[in-house]
Amino acid sequence: MATKDQQAYHPPTTNGYNRSDEEATATQAKELRRQKYKKWIIYGIAFIIFQSAVIALFSMTVMKVRNPKFRVRSSSTFEIPTADASFNLNGNVTFGIKNTNFGPYKYDNSTTVTFYYGDSEVGRAAIPKSKAQFRRTKKFTVAVAGNSNTKVASDHISSGMVPLTSQAKLTGKVELMLIFKKKKAVNMNCTMDLNTTTKMLENIKCK
Repeated sequence: MATKDQQAYHPPTTNGYNRSDEEATATQAKELRRQKYKKWIIYGIAFIIFQSAVIALFSMTVMKVRNPKFRVRSSSTFEIPTADASFNLNGNVTFGIKNTNFGPYKYDNSTTVTFYYGDSEVGRAAIPKSKAQFRRTKKFTVAVAGNSNTKVASDHISSGMVPLTSQAKLTGKVELMLIFKKKKAVNMNCTMDLNTTTKMLENIKCK
């Protein structure tokens, strides 16, 4: 028969240890949630910075509208002037429109390129309406015809090089993303020499 001492004896419980384990587990879970939340914040900030950089780069490259370049490139055979006759520039000239934009440049047909010998006009070329594709250089050839009473100086004829200049203003629009349109006017200002031997334009320099 059990004694009173034996009946009164109770083995030690582990409730204290259980509570400690539960608190530790809860603390760890809370810390994990905090770390996870912190990571999501960092990822969100990084994504915003990345998106801002992409938008800034897009604005500075794709959406930035630059002025196309309008240039005299080459020529075919011209009539050669003589000292005792009027000089009229008659022949064909190849022009180039360099478009560095990420959209086509559509230009008007009201452009006329004027060629000068000194201050005298010696020829004109009409530029037809067209467009330069994006990131491309459009090349085309048109006829130049003159009607002047200008005479070439004898020293230019004897040197074999007749100095000329050309001027024009090209107007049009750059179209981006098939939505945005930006007006752009391009000025041509070129210098060149007409070689009386080859009968072609040489030393072409454009601003």
